[in-house]
Amino acid sequence: MSIRFLFMVGVWLSCIGYSRADTPNHYAHHRAASLEPVKGTVVGPDGTPISGATVKSLSTKKTTTTNEKGEFTLPAADGEKLMITVVGYSDQEVTVSGTSLRVTMAIGNSQLGEVVVVGYGSRTKADVTGALTQLKADNIRQGVTISADNMLQGKVSGVRIMQSSGEPGAGVDVFIRGVGSIRSGSTPLFVVDGVPLSNDNVSASSPDLGLGSTDAKNPLNFLNTSDIETITVLKDASAAAIYGARGSNGVVLITTKHGKKGDPSLSYDTYVGTSRVIKKMDILSASEYRKAIQSPAFDHGGNTDWQDAIFRNGFIQNHNLSFSKNTATGSFTASLSRLDQNGIIKKSDFNRTTARLNAEESFFDNKRLVVKMNLTASNIDETGIPNGNTAGSDGQFMMYALMANPTRTIFDSAHNYTNFKMIQLFNPLYVLSVYDDRTNTFRVLGNVEASLRLLPGLNYRFNLGLDKTTSERNTTMYPNVTDRTPQGAYVQNDLKSLTTLLEHYLTYNLSIQQHQVDLLGGFSYQKFNFAGTAFGMQNIAAQNTGVPPMYNPGYSGTPTSPSGYAQENELQSYFGRVNYSYDNRFLFTASLRADGSTRFGANNKYGYFPSFAAGWNLTHESFIKNIPAIRNLKLRASWGQTGNQEVPNKITQASYTLSAASGYYLDGTNLVNGVTVNRTANPDLKWELVEQYNIGVDFELFRNKLYGSLEYYDKTTKDPILNIPSEPLSPTSTVWKNVAGQIVNKGFEFTLGSQLINTKDLSWTVDVNGSTLKNTLKGLPISQLFSGSISGPGLSGVNANIYTNGYAAGSFFILKHLGYDKQGKDIFEDKNKDGIINADDREIFSGAIPKFNFGFNSQLRYKTLDLGVSLIGQTGGYLFNNTALELGINNLAADRNVLKKFVDANANPGNQVTVSSLYREKSDFLRLANLRLGNTFSFRQLPWMQSFTLYVSAQNLFTITNYSGYDPLVNTTKNVSGNQSLGIDYATYPAAKTFLLGATIKF
Repeated sequence: MSIRFLFMVGVWLSCIGYSRADTPNHYAHHRAASLEPVKGTVVGPDGTPISGATVKSLSTKKTTTTNEKGEFTLPAADGEKLMITVVGYSDQEVTVSGTSLRVTMAIGNSQLGEVVVVGYGSRTKADVTGALTQLKADNIRQGVTISADNMLQGKVSGVRIMQSSGEPGAGVDVFIRGVGSIRSGSTPLFVVDGVPLSNDNVSASSPDLGLGSTDAKNPLNFLNTSDIETITVLKDASAAAIYGARGSNGVVLITTKHGKKGDPSLSYDTYVGTSRVIKKMDILSASEYRKAIQSPAFDHGGNTDWQDAIFRNGFIQNHNLSFSKNTATGSFTASLSRLDQNGIIKKSDFNRTTARLNAEESFFDNKRLVVKMNLTASNIDETGIPNGNTAGSDGQFMMYALMANPTRTIFDSAHNYTNFKMIQLFNPLYVLSVYDDRTNTFRVLGNVEASLRLLPGLNYRFNLGLDKTTSERNTTMYPNVTDRTPQGAYVQNDLKSLTTLLEHYLTYNLSIQQHQVDLLGGFSYQKFNFAGTAFGMQNIAAQNTGVPPMYNPGYSGTPTSPSGYAQENELQSYFGRVNYSYDNRFLFTASLRADGSTRFGANNKYGYFPSFAAGWNLTHESFIKNIPAIRNLKLRASWGQTGNQEVPNKITQASYTLSAASGYYLDGTNLVNGVTVNRTANPDLKWELVEQYNIGVDFELFRNKLYGSLEYYDKTTKDPILNIPSEPLSPTSTVWKNVAGQIVNKGFEFTLGSQLINTKDLSWTVDVNGSTLKNTLKGLPISQLFSGSISGPGLSGVNANIYTNGYAAGSFFILKHLGYDKQGKDIFEDKNKDGIINADDREIFSGAIPKFNFGFNSQLRYKTLDLGVSLIGQTGGYLFNNTALELGINNLAADRNVLKKFVDANANPGNQVTVSSLYREKSDFLRLANLRLGNTFSFRQLPWMQSFTLYVSAQNLFTITNYSGYDPLVNTTKNVSGNQSLGIDYATYPAAKTFLLGATIKF
């Protein structure tokens, strides 16, 4: 009975707003009764009521908090001083005069008061319980950033950006907290203005015309980065679980600019610049080659730097015009931009035109109905080079240039391209001249959002989204004198994609005294349609004869059999979330999403993804409040589960083929086609499940002289999907299954910042971020899986990556190179001591995943001048330099060039090409990613011009590394059987250093 009584008293006291600070003792309560109660209202700069603000008498120490209307009541006498504090605003001291007060708070420097975007809504940073980082465009849009994912480089702890190629518009690999899958990749989910994007390609890939096929370009390169307002990275499961089946690799939320309060604005941004290769490979010059060769037959009398021959100084220009206006009931923003970039290799160009319109309008009483529209349209024209990552040792444009004998000439005496008359090595400029690859991609992304206030605090929201792309790629190899499609060929690949989104959800906000509750519940349906066709011609007319095949394919040649495909899949989801806050001290978040996907088996159509998180704002506790050094301090902990559905469509269903090869003469005369089973059905296939724990602390100390966050996470992928050998008597040799293994990623992350100086004329802000990562495979029911296909003479079917228990994903499985003997012959470790060096002597080496990544950013402002510096780096990772393998010492005996370091080591030209640790190199580096110096001018005599900013910028200015390849921050796609490769560098289009001159004019 006594326990029940105490519980009822506690509930009653909570409901009437009782707090320890209200009645510290009987004497204070008696004294308060003799004072006149003061009623006040606390509002923000725009007049919006501020709830949860602390109001404290500096003389009596009495304290109360404002309600949801910003109102408070506190006994106080005339002349008594009150202190009002709330996260996100500067502390305000007021003097009581009369019985009524209205206090307007000023925005403070506290970062915890910032509003951050989360899934299906926004919250103040002080109320966030998950691990997330929000970046504002002004802090990340520096240098040339064609796609939004590149803007994250070095800005967010735990996020690693890898270049698959330095070609303009090429794709990048984004890893958030490690490698979470063997087959399905590690690409996060990107959400643009509330529309989740598909991770499938939206531009056509090129065919293999003897030079390897090239990947499609980056699906995010359609966005004009000048349109981006914020990028928010959701890293832990608590933050990402609201996206369920697609949140296992993290979620990146991108919001674009909308109209802001104030006068109409018009701005023009532009920059022009030049770029060149970040470094050259250290291969032999003509004079060095002559000294190294043993046969004078390999001296052809010329002096050519083939890297200089294919490289050029690239040119880039960007123009962006935007205007916006805010009215009493709505706003709109529109922009138009044009980007032209010539790559640093000849015939590689990227041209993009984008237009964007964001509009918002409100209707009915007190903005009861709000309608928003976001629309982006982009048109991209690209030309590419024949640099396919699927090419073998004889079909790679970059390798032609690097292996070309430097004593050869570009042109012969008749000024025609020199014919090397060799097998598997051709004049690279000649190959470039007979190859033509052009892609056009048109994409429209848009959505309409509507929010209707049904009751105070209760809102219904509707979101209808559309993402439509058409892409056409025309690839031509004209008749030529090589053995690469010598009769010529033309192929047109067309791709169409359409994604539709329909969402309904309700939000409800309730404030009762110190209790704040936010509820979310909704439904989402998304459908993905992809279709493609391909047709071509063989034995086409010579170059510059008649009409080019891309304009008239039927002009000449023999048609090839056309092909095509069409696929669709659907995702139906139910989701809910509750956020609870007590007295701005104790925070709790729980979410649940149920996803049903057509990609999975009949017995596992739905997956359920819960998450829980709690936070404690220690700043509001009495034992912290009186510590002047601590401005904000919050502890966080979370647990959650997310999924990964990035697997091919239809893999749960059986597949059959009718063919004569499987047929039978049932009547002895007529052949009846037989049935071949191509794929075994598995109705039990389900999502890969990622479970993650996260512990974090956010802090601001010494009046913002030190702020940041610390995180520890444990992220485990369970039930990975693999295509593994099937059981006996199965109709196929393999079957898609969830296996009992685990992929474990553990690490520590930190972000530290400081406003070292913050005065009217001088300010200096510095921040540094870093993350550790330990990746381990556990419990796989198979002994090993291979990936990382290696290109080289006689190396067909040889791989460098291995997935096996007890080691990190994508470790290297290669021979150990011990050095050279006195004759320069390779020495390998004979691991099994049998006197024979073969594949049985391979051992496992650490792979591509760095142990530590870091970024450093500095912003210095003196009056109108500003200087920005950004550094990135990593340690503890390795790359397998497949490019160096192809430039091995044995090239000296084959009329080809070689890396200088092998000659300097006195390696023997008779050494065989062998995959070994000789080509495993550290990928440690430190790079000056961006340097920017600008000045903002204001012209009093030109009142119509608000400001004029002129700046210069340098990107990738220098890199400190011992890696012998072009770029240590690279990951060439060399997958095997769908298993992703990690840390392979094969003749990648190199990165560039860029110098820009830019201006921003605001009217």
